[in-house]
Amino acid sequence: MFPTPPVFFQRQRFASGFGRLLAACLCLFATSPGQAQGGATAPATSWRLEAGAGVEYDSNVSVDEVDLSSGQSDYAITADFKISARHRFDSATVGTLTYDVGRSDYSEFSRVDRLTHIVGADVSTDLGKSSAGLSIYYIDSRLDEEAFLNFLRVSPSMSGFLSQRWFARGAYVYSERDIDARPLRDASTHSAEADLYYFHRGLRSYANVGYRFRDENAVADELDFLAHSLKFRYIRRFDLWKRKAKTEFALRYEVRDYRSEEPTISERRKDDRLRLKLDFEIPINDRFTWQAYYSYGDYESNLPRADFIQTIVGTRLQYTW
Repeated sequence: MFPTPPVFFQRQRFASGFGRLLAACLCLFATSPGQAQGGATAPATSWRLEAGAGVEYDSNVSVDEVDLSSGQSDYAITADFKISARHRFDSATVGTLTYDVGRSDYSEFSRVDRLTHIVGADVSTDLGKSSAGLSIYYIDSRLDEEAFLNFLRVSPSMSGFLSQRWFARGAYVYSERDIDARPLRDASTHSAEADLYYFHRGLRSYANVGYRFRDENAVADELDFLAHSLKFRYIRRFDLWKRKAKTEFALRYEVRDYRSEEPTISERRKDDRLRLKLDFEIPINDRFTWQAYYSYGDYESNLPRADFIQTIVGTRLQYTW
C-alpha cells in the first residue's frame, strides 16, 4: 500500500480547495514569463471551443460508482460543450486550461439523468530527450439535479521517445472521490501507469499498450481493493471523401481483489472487468464532425449486483471553432 498523502490531499469537501486551485491556474496563465519581465510580448494563447449533441442506446442503465444496474435498457439524449485555452509560456513549456460540461437525459430512467462539470489544467515542459508534465482535474457530477459525485485527480508524468517510432510514458495518479449521501464510498486512490506507443505512420496510425496498478482505500473496509489492468488501443486515420476520417479500437481488462470480506456474501469480493470500445468519426466540413461509437462491458463479480453486461451504441454531431 502507498503511504498517506500530504495534508493538502487529505479527504475533505473539495469546494474551497478547488476554488484556490482554479484561481492559481488562471493566475499562472495571466502572468507568463514574458509579462513578468516587463514590456516583453506575451506568448500567444490559442482558444478552442467544441459543442456536440447526440443520442445513445444503453442496454443496461447503471451507475458504476455505486454498483447499481437496472437490468433494463433505455435511450438518452446527450449534449456537451467544451472550451480550452492553450498557452505557451516559453519555448519549452506549454499549459492548457479546459472546462467541459456534459449532460445525458434518459427517456425512462430520469433518476440517472446526469450533469457533469469538468475543469482541468495541464502543464508540460520539454527537457530535451524527455518531457515532464502535471495534470489536475476536478469533476462535479449531479444525478437527477441532485449532488452526487466530486472527484479530484492529480497526476505528474514523464514521457519521451525511445526511438523514431517508439514512445513511452509513465505517470503517478492520486485521486479523491466524494459521493454525496454515501460517505462509506468516499475513497482515495493511488495509481501507477505505464504506456508504450508505436507510431506506424505517425499520428495517422499508431498503437498503444498500457498497464495500471491501482490501490483504492475507501471509508468502508469492504470497498478497499487492489487492481491490475491492461489496455490496448489502435488509432488509424484515413482519407474518406477527401477528408481525414478516424477510427479507434480500445480494449481494457481489469482484475480487482478486495481486501476485506463483503458482508452481503460473507467472502471477499472479486471483480473481472472487460471493456471494449469502437469509435468512428468523419469530418463533414471544416467545422462539423459526425461520430459513431459502440462499447461493450462484461462485469463479472461474485457480488450479484455488480455482475452484469452492458452495451452502449451512440451517435453524435460535433461543431468546432
